[in-house]
Amino acid sequence: MRSVWRGAISFGLVTIGVRLYTATEEHDFRFHQVHREDGGRIRYKRVCQVCGEEVAYADIAKGYELDDGRVVVMDSEDFDKLPINTDHAIDVLEFVPAEEIDPIYFQKSYYLEPDKAATRPYVLLRTALERSGQLAVVKITIRQRETLAMLRAREDLLVMHTMLWPDEVRKPDFDFLDGDVEVRPQELKMASSLVESMAGSFDPGDFTDDYTEAMQKLIEAKAEGAELPEQPEAEETGEVIDLMTALERSVEQARSARGEAKPAEKKPAARSSRSGGSARSSGASRSKAAASKAKETKEKAPAKKKAKPA
Repeated sequence: MRSVWRGAISFGLVTIGVRLYTATEEHDFRFHQVHREDGGRIRYKRVCQVCGEEVAYADIAKGYELDDGRVVVMDSEDFDKLPINTDHAIDVLEFVPAEEIDPIYFQKSYYLEPDKAATRPYVLLRTALERSGQLAVVKITIRQRETLAMLRAREDLLVMHTMLWPDEVRKPDFDFLDGDVEVRPQELKMASSLVESMAGSFDPGDFTDDYTEAMQKLIEAKAEGAELPEQPEAEETGEVIDLMTALERSVEQARSARGEAKPAEKKPAARSSRSGGSARSSGASRSKAAASKAKETKEKAPAKKKAKPA
């Protein structure tokens, strides 16, 4: 891998020399714009909108358009005069629990490799973060742009995630947020059951990029003049079901996929009373019959003879 930045982590009075490497890459297909008839690439010319002439790359500068239409031209020398720290440093600002940082702020990931002389303090910081469960909030300037970031321990490395500033996260503005949506208890119970039946441990290797595989087959087939694969037809259910029924069927499918048996249904009692009143009435009748039988038995029993006086 090729490093994209070199500097040092400033950890109190400790300095850790590191190199930065992009940790991720997208495996997507890059298509060019071509002429449909002969496949020739389409090229674009850099043409000035004012004079209409083609402009060389060396003569191109950066410009920012103001609200009144004026354009402020910025050269590289202007960026060097920015009143910010552009030193190659990663300044540790504070340490925070991992659960306090919302993933919505994460932007891009980088691996950090220590310089040979900085291996020991590098391992020390990584181990301290790993044992404490804390993340290091830092500031770093990359390509003259200061950004917020965080460091965390991942396996045997320190990984840095650049982050968005709070004003860069858009505030959701949807009509349904102003309403009061009621969720029925039985629906919530069934939804919780569905979550439980689909629970598992995350392993990225369990998932496949179906789009990339299908696109690769399509390109290979077209390159060889073979028959193109057809898209499978979508299954039509043809029925509209309510939310509760959909949840129940989803739970059954999830359990079936995991080979779990369907929970046995409770058998109804041999005699079921329609109401609490009828149950009490039945119990009272049984008690009354028992009392009557006891009285009848007492009347049939022979009376005890009184003892004669001495």
